[in-house]
Amino acid sequence: MILIIGGAGQGKTDFAKTVLHQTELQSGAECPLPALMQASCITDYHLLVRRLMAEGKAPLAFTEQLLSQDPEVVVILNEIGCGIIPVDETERRWREETGRCGCLLAERAKAVVRLCCGIPTLLRGSL
Repeated sequence: MILIIGGAGQGKTDFAKTVLHQTELQSGAECPLPALMQASCITDYHLLVRRLMAEGKAPLAFTEQLLSQDPEVVVILNEIGCGIIPVDETERRWREETGRCGCLLAERAKAVVRLCCGIPTLLRGSL
């Protein structure tokens, strides 16, 4: 599994397409959950976490299941934990759950790449 992280609009999806040759990207925001279990690349994982929470599902358990069923998946995750802590409890929980999923993904990833201003930095492993 390869994890690509970075802020919004930093070039994560372009990196997946050009460097990792991903052509079939599935959005975590809207793709049916069973299809995500077989996806080659999942974008917007942070929005998948929000969606799972709204449906009363455990994002960390889903992430565990994804990693066991699709160990070669490329996951694109926006960094949402920087900045001001939200006043709204639901937003804080979403940020925390996303962070925990990100930690699990990074722990199991063969490579973790962070993009900032379109510049990739390999944080762990090799591509």
